[in-house]
Amino acid sequence: FREQPIFSTRAHVFQIDPNTKKNWVPTSKHAVTVSYFYDSTRNVYRIISLDGSKAIINSTITPNMTFTKTSQKFGQWADSRANTVYGLGFSSEHHLSKFAEKFQEFKEAARLAKEKSQEKMELTSTPSQESAGGDIQSPLMPESINGTDDERATPEVTQNSEPRAEPTQNALPFTHSSTISKHWEAELATLKGNNAKLTAALLESTANVKQWKQQLAAYQEEAERLHKRVTELECVSSQANAVHTHKTELNQTIQELESTLKKKEEEIERLKQEIDNARELQEQRDSLTQKLQEVEIRNKDLEGQLSDLEQRLEKSQNEQEAFRNNLKTLLEILDGKIFELTELRDNLAKLIECS
Repeated sequence: FREQPIFSTRAHVFQIDPNTKKNWVPTSKHAVTVSYFYDSTRNVYRIISLDGSKAIINSTITPNMTFTKTSQKFGQWADSRANTVYGLGFSSEHHLSKFAEKFQEFKEAARLAKEKSQEKMELTSTPSQESAGGDIQSPLMPESINGTDDERATPEVTQNSEPRAEPTQNALPFTHSSTISKHWEAELATLKGNNAKLTAALLESTANVKQWKQQLAAYQEEAERLHKRVTELECVSSQANAVHTHKTELNQTIQELESTLKKKEEEIERLKQEIDNARELQEQRDSLTQKLQEVEIRNKDLEGQLSDLEQRLEKSQNEQEAFRNNLKTLLEILDGKIFELTELRDNLAKLIECS
């Protein structure tokens, strides 16, 4: 294509309400690609944006246009040819500043191109050129793609043909007029040849427009959603100061809410950890309860065994007591027998001594 994109960005696109001339009407549901295009054959800069296959911006940059920043993220410009005002909402102030710089740069380039074109028209205003003036214009793209009827009135200047610093008509000697006429007739023949080439390129580019749109749409991607209230505030250009104040307050509120949300999320994380710890403690408690039940059952078994042992011990003690009593009785009997034996011994000893 003869028109090539030279700078692209993404923004929400708006147009002024044709009825009220105050309110903004969004022309895209989400952020779309907005591009500067340059037509090298006509030396024209345009701003184009597509939403799917629909052109929502088709604005040719002219020297009398002005891009105005109405807020930190919103800018607008008026297009008298399209009889509308375009507005762009950007995701950051940096993107807005970059777009405004490019607008001023290409506006200046359009002014220089217009001055050069006017100088060229003044040099080509000879009778022979005026008679063939309708043939030196190259065919243009349809208005929906390459501009308006006012642009079509601009003479075609090829890249290979450089403007020559010719004197004005009043300063030309009359003897050189035929030479100049032949020169411009040769120039006209060259332009006609270029015209035929451009016609063939036009047919080829028109056939590929649909494919080009599909390729362009393929590069479009979904972007982050802007807060609805912020977008509405940015769209009210008639109350820019109030919008800025409201937007600042809303941004502060959003920051506070985000801070609160962050604290809540931290609190939720802390509660989740506490819940996890509580679950672990509950599991440990259940485990300990089960172990405690097992210990209680075992304790009951041991208590039963202890009671049995106590009964056996008591029985054993009773038996030992009875045994002791029997031993005491035996000792008393034994003591009596020993005493009797002692007396018997003494008596025997006396008998022995007496005999």
